[in-house]
Amino acid sequence: MPLEFFVENWVLILAAFVSGGLLVWPMVAGGAGGGAVSTTDAVRLINHDKAVLIDVREPAEFAAGHAAGARNVPLAALESSKHLPGNKALPLVVVCATGARSARAAAQLRKAGYAQARSLAGGTNAWRDANLPVEKSA
Repeated sequence: MPLEFFVENWVLILAAFVSGGLLVWPMVAGGAGGGAVSTTDAVRLINHDKAVLIDVREPAEFAAGHAAGARNVPLAALESSKHLPGNKALPLVVVCATGARSARAAAQLRKAGYAQARSLAGGTNAWRDANLPVEKSA
């Protein structure tokens, strides 16, 4: 009897396993330290863990408006920048406009030894939407 159930409903069983896998995947992928953080988590990291905000947009984009206290380190200059913290144990929250460039930059920084580098999900757009402080450069 139980074998008949599996044979007759194999599509439903397969769908259940696939959907379960899709639910678990973000936790497994984020567990390696590469997950993006929300604005709430970013603020917590900044306030409690002394995280440093790194904005990887181009200088003109940065000047037009950036998260308060962020350092501008363009993605192209990331590897050779002197503006990154010397202490590689500090958490880094990497920001761009939408989160695409910052995800690449965070991966690059983790390879360079900044194990706690995380991308800000949604970038500066999410930062503004959360009504967090934004500065403009002269």
